[in-house]
Amino acid sequence: MNPDRLPDPIAGVIDRLVDASAGERLLVSVAALITAILLGGLVTLVAGVFAECATPIVGPFCYNPLAVYRYLFLAPLFDSFILQETLKNSALLLFTGLAVAVSFRAGLFNIGTQGQLVLGALAAALAAVWVGPAAPSGPVGGALIALVAMVAGAVVGGIYAAIPGALKAYADANEVITTIMLNFVASDVAFFLVSAYFQKPDSGSVETRDVPAAARFGPEVALVMAIGLTLLITYLLWGTAFGYDLRTAGIQPDAADYAGVDAKRMVVTSMTLSGMIGGLGGAVWVLMSVGRWVNGVPALGFDGITVSVLASNNPLGVLFAGPLFGSMQAGSLSIDFQLGVPRQLVGVIRGLVILLVAMPEFFRALGVRWGMGGGR
Repeated sequence: MNPDRLPDPIAGVIDRLVDASAGERLLVSVAALITAILLGGLVTLVAGVFAECATPIVGPFCYNPLAVYRYLFLAPLFDSFILQETLKNSALLLFTGLAVAVSFRAGLFNIGTQGQLVLGALAAALAAVWVGPAAPSGPVGGALIALVAMVAGAVVGGIYAAIPGALKAYADANEVITTIMLNFVASDVAFFLVSAYFQKPDSGSVETRDVPAAARFGPEVALVMAIGLTLLITYLLWGTAFGYDLRTAGIQPDAADYAGVDAKRMVVTSMTLSGMIGGLGGAVWVLMSVGRWVNGVPALGFDGITVSVLASNNPLGVLFAGPLFGSMQAGSLSIDFQLGVPRQLVGVIRGLVILLVAMPEFFRALGVRWGMGGGR
């Protein structure tokens, strides 16, 4: 499309978005978030007209948006169970959101974080079960088991992500298609391996043996690790030559080649790094949440895409987007039971948040691609 054919008001808005500073873009995102919350409240209120309730809040309206938002955002302050769920969800979403953000920064679309997480979780569970008998007892042994499990999860997740990375780099295969397909492959392979070779004895579910109790940790520890990893990746991307090469290869591969950067190798490397973070998230899920690998891993990898989009694919933004969605996920467990409000409305609110926050950045990206801005 020729940007010169855009109506002047629209072209002016896109020019302004392209030229916006980081602070201005942050303000736009905050304004979009507030707008999404207000619209979500309106949708909740209107949906209450079509519901049946014994005591409407006012007139024909059965749902109170303020009560819904109280459970979504403030419940962790007065409910210890929801607080723990919020911390768990936030930690896991930080890992998966960061994994997706790293690939986006390299100009790649890693839609396969879910598969990398599933196999990373399985590798972590098997490693913990295998190392457990040989590890010393006590906290030191537990820390050693957890470390081995997380390394195993990261390595397997990285190797699995390197497959679509190599296909992209050397066969020009679309990474969106290959990573989506590999999600299904990962789930089926994990199911087969556990059911055929690593099944927990006398269990009616497809699951591995339990990891040693000493290797498990709480959501507070997981959250600290996730925050530390996010800060480390942020420094890696913006404070090192490797990060500069990675971002340059993603934005301008021709310029990267001219500067001596092996763009193909960087594609494989960035996908591997993204997969390692996703696999590490799977290991944390095993050690923090369930204590074993069990069939039916939550869609944390797909939620990570949502978190990354909301964060404008910025690792530091993930620090805010992850807890936001973590709180919404935990609060949605209560609104159905406590308020009689269907939890599907939370999905509507999340969709509005993603749409309104992502659209300005989407048009800005189009403007950059079209060469707009810069006083055009």
